[in-house]
Amino acid sequence: MATSRSAPGRRSGMNRRKARKGRPMEGERLELAVEGVAHGGHCVARHEGRVVFVRHTLPGERVVARITEGTSESKFLRADAVEVLDASPDRVPAPCPFSGPGMCGGCDWQHVALPAQRALKTQVVREQLQRIAKIDLHEVAPDFTVEELPGHPDGLRWRTRLELAVDDGVAGLREHRSHRLVEIDDCVVSDEGFTAALRDRFDSSVAGLDLVRPSVGDIVGIELPQPKGEKTPAVREIVDTAHGSAEFDVSARGFWQVHPAAASTFLDVVLDATDPQEGERAVDLYCGVGLFTRALADLVGPSGSVLGVEADAEAIEYARTNMGGARHVDLLASDVAKANLGTGADVVVLDPPRAGAGRDVVATIADLAPRVVTYVACDPAALARDLGYFAERGYQVDALRGFDAFPMTQHVECIAVLRPRGEANAS
Repeated sequence: MATSRSAPGRRSGMNRRKARKGRPMEGERLELAVEGVAHGGHCVARHEGRVVFVRHTLPGERVVARITEGTSESKFLRADAVEVLDASPDRVPAPCPFSGPGMCGGCDWQHVALPAQRALKTQVVREQLQRIAKIDLHEVAPDFTVEELPGHPDGLRWRTRLELAVDDGVAGLREHRSHRLVEIDDCVVSDEGFTAALRDRFDSSVAGLDLVRPSVGDIVGIELPQPKGEKTPAVREIVDTAHGSAEFDVSARGFWQVHPAAASTFLDVVLDATDPQEGERAVDLYCGVGLFTRALADLVGPSGSVLGVEADAEAIEYARTNMGGARHVDLLASDVAKANLGTGADVVVLDPPRAGAGRDVVATIADLAPRVVTYVACDPAALARDLGYFAERGYQVDALRGFDAFPMTQHVECIAVLRPRGEANAS
């Protein structure tokens, strides 16, 4: 059973501002006709001319929704569907007992059949690129659809890294847009081996728990905050691709794809799209521990060169180890926006954080005049914004693929291939 571990109703965002205009509407119920899906894990409805962003529903449904954020004068409202009057044919029972209004906020689409989840994500990507970047995917990538990753066909037990909050000795996850802890005894999208920790009790000094299921070895659990001076342990991850196999050391709290098929799949797609040639110069931005850097180095060979840039100094140290002493690889611990990338490059790969790269980084990439840019994106809105910046600098989308690397959630991974305008040959 889900239980609250802190004061009810404490939400982040607009409800925590000191002064709000209008009558508070939290808790009021509205009958709504749900329209389309929106970026962020919710759908859109309208009430008296105002947009209402509604979670736990589907396009075409008629629901009773309880307002969770907003006042009588807010430009928009947020709400949870608490009763379904007319259900979508894509609605299914949620596989997790902790999913639903007022409960765990970790998943967005547990109530949606998996093929429909991917269809919703496809719509979101198309809409974001059209609205923000004015890119019509029906023209540049007519067959675009969010693809299923290998393994875990039921969309469960794929998550190999889980960050938990701990309150009063109990581990759990937060409610959506809230600091309120929801106590859970299992997370059905996470590795089954994490269940024991979820049912454990912790010392009152523990504020969080990170769990990792690496490719090699046992589950690693890290209680937070770590004692001063204690180093986070390393874990080893294996990547098997069409281009070969490789092992990578990474901090247990460092960045690594959480779906077990993601790193291998993305590496194959990036290398096939970028097609690095012997003797070329490659630049890998936001390189982390060197997943793409190492593969680029193998393909351009000693007669070529690779520059990897990453702001996380610890990740760069792991990357140095993972490069195996390759002399034609330079690794730079720097904010990408401030890094000196040199005067030219043949290929550029970038895998920025959720906020994207930004106008200045895009301009710097364009100044390198690469023949191809491959952009790995975890947020379609940030991707769309950056693709617009690339268009301003003469680069256009040549291909785009999307992957359902986070089943049951709103998140989607996209890989965009860009080439100088006039050289793209989208199919």
